[in-house]
Amino acid sequence: MVAGETSGDLLAGRMLSGLRPALPDAYIHGIGGKHMAQHGFVSDWPMEKLAVRGLFEVLAHYREIKGIQLALRDRLLKERPAVFIGVDAPDFNLGLEAQLKAAGIPTMHFIGPSIWAWRGGRIKKIEKAVSHILVVFPFEEEIYRKAGIPATYVGHPMAEVIPLEPDVSAARAALGLSGNAPVVSILPGSRMSELKYNTAAFIGAAKILLQREPNMRIVVPMAGEKQRQYFQQLLADAGLQDVRVMVTEGQSHTAIAAADAVLVASGTATLEVALFKKPMVIGYKMMGASWHVLKHMAYQPWVGLPNILARDFLVPELLQDAATPQALADALENQLNNVALRNTLEQRFIDMHHSLLRNTAKESAQAVLDLIGKSAPGNVTRVSA
Repeated sequence: MVAGETSGDLLAGRMLSGLRPALPDAYIHGIGGKHMAQHGFVSDWPMEKLAVRGLFEVLAHYREIKGIQLALRDRLLKERPAVFIGVDAPDFNLGLEAQLKAAGIPTMHFIGPSIWAWRGGRIKKIEKAVSHILVVFPFEEEIYRKAGIPATYVGHPMAEVIPLEPDVSAARAALGLSGNAPVVSILPGSRMSELKYNTAAFIGAAKILLQREPNMRIVVPMAGEKQRQYFQQLLADAGLQDVRVMVTEGQSHTAIAAADAVLVASGTATLEVALFKKPMVIGYKMMGASWHVLKHMAYQPWVGLPNILARDFLVPELLQDAATPQALADALENQLNNVALRNTLEQRFIDMHHSLLRNTAKESAQAVLDLIGKSAPGNVTRVSA
């Protein structure tokens, strides 16, 4: 299995929670993180090596990433695993999957690339690369089946993990937050490249909010120690070494559950915020050259998953030059104080949650077993993911 970032690790971990009981002796390895490791997964390379986003940012790391891909390919061609499972990370996984499938190794891709949002031409590449694709949004199954690609809608794992009624009081207690002061959580991204481009504007917005509401508390969950240290240094550089700003390692769901509103970078985290039924502002910045290319490749006006699913601008999206500290702070203040808006968002997010709720662990695991055929008890199945 190969998962290229924190969100993919979470998704793959959910799949493995259903797959491991059926294949207790399987050797499951590749590239992944701590959630996969909880189910006996062995990571051959650090997942962080693949956690790079943006066209030109990837180019800077191309040689190393390509070297990893080729080394893994050569190993798997010799090993001939029962199945290779690529978890998201399409730019890395689809090319690898195509070579493995051509060699007769079954391939599965978990989470269909967003061909409905941009780069729709990739569906031909996907057809050549995958034996079966698992999709997490209801409308995707028909798209892939019409293209002749076996597909199964398994629901979104986060819809199971996140409760329909989050416990705000418990989350605040877990973070040591007390009183009735407003709480804003800030999620600038899990990749170092995202922190590099998003943090300055996000910190600037936090400073403005704290000036307007001195009792406010800011919670910033970081994906790992490296990210936490980097963010705290940027806080210090911005002169925001403030007791009202709490930076945690992990605990992103606790931070979201505790919040009155969330400032979040575009990506899977936006859906997590929606499933916690929280008002949000989506902000995102990237290298200027990447932005000028990508903004002309989109098929629809939305980038945030909640807006894409709703087919509407439910929550503000402030991207690139529009993501100024002032604009982000103003939009967040509206999300905090507009009661009618908050009530509307809560109901829309409840409906969204129900539409995405399936037993993803069970259904994704069954799809894997159907693809490879469950081995007899006692036999060792090698699964590369």
